[in-house]
Amino acid sequence: MAPTNQVLVKESSNVRTIVLNRPKQLNALSGEMVSRLLELFLAYEEDPNVELIIMKGEGRAFCAGGDVAAVVNDINKGNWKLGADFFSKEFSLNYLMATYTKPQVSLLRGIVMGGGAGASIHGRFQVATDNSVFAMPETALGLFPDVGASYYLSRTPGFFGEYVGLTGARLDGAEMLACGLATHFVPLEKLPLLEDALCKANTGDPNIVNNMINEYSSTPKLKEKSQYFRLKTIERCFSRRTVEDIISALEKEADKNMDDWIAWTIESLKKASPTSLKISLRSIREGRLQGVGQCLIREYRMVCTVMQGKFSRDFFEGCRALLLDKDKNPKWEPSKLEFVSDSMVDRYFAALEDKDWEDLKLPARSNLPSFAISKL
Repeated sequence: MAPTNQVLVKESSNVRTIVLNRPKQLNALSGEMVSRLLELFLAYEEDPNVELIIMKGEGRAFCAGGDVAAVVNDINKGNWKLGADFFSKEFSLNYLMATYTKPQVSLLRGIVMGGGAGASIHGRFQVATDNSVFAMPETALGLFPDVGASYYLSRTPGFFGEYVGLTGARLDGAEMLACGLATHFVPLEKLPLLEDALCKANTGDPNIVNNMINEYSSTPKLKEKSQYFRLKTIERCFSRRTVEDIISALEKEADKNMDDWIAWTIESLKKASPTSLKISLRSIREGRLQGVGQCLIREYRMVCTVMQGKFSRDFFEGCRALLLDKDKNPKWEPSKLEFVSDSMVDRYFAALEDKDWEDLKLPARSNLPSFAISKL
């Protein structure tokens, strides 16, 4: 495959800095980029001259997600299998990063959403900063938090992952650090110094790398109105069994004490695709008990069912309303939570009835460090 200028590599003795380079698209991952990243990560793992990988984005974002508009465009030409190919490569990359034998340090300037979170959070170190903005906004698009999010969201404190995954809530760097989606917080002005220091140190020893990042780190204060201070309410509401129960618990809280945050949370859930909400909740719940590989295999079944469009066309409608026509007024079908039955949800978790389709085959892994084994 010819190298793409959408992914740049800087070499500094045993360190490789990978730069996502589609700044006009906020570094949204194209099929070309995903293929190239997969190729680089596979090659670097085998290469004894590479000890450390630094990932960053060109311009004002780390990565705004997978380029779903391009995926929808492919599917609209009549072939959802092109979309399946994109997600198969992306999820294989996520698995490789999650089980990688060499440390990956992701410098999370600006937007880190969807597929951008998948390309960083699975690695060893995630460095949030002053302008980091994390979100998994998929339910508003008729999709669900994928790229292994059912693994990492379900491992945040309490039921914070359900809250973030269902509402698409945006977290800043301090909140990312607090809930464990970032391992470190380094002030923006110190990020270039950290990057230089990592290149000069020229080591892949995770303890040394961790100590070096610590030298530039600080502990940010959560904003006065941070949603992270709402963990008790989130616990009471998002621990409920169904999406309907979650909304009614939130409405009871609102009766007692209505404020902007509760109003926003209820409104976000009511605006999202009912099918997306139900499959997302079940996915995160199942993810609590599964390793990262099982999560990705299940999410691949789910995303293929979404793209096949047999049971719901919400993904196409969400992309139309939010990305293409931009009228921000999707017409979901089924239109209400009560019209989405458990048996409809079950279909997203089953193997597809299609003779040419098969479950995701994850890359074989061996000689893994304990850090990676713990995720399996």
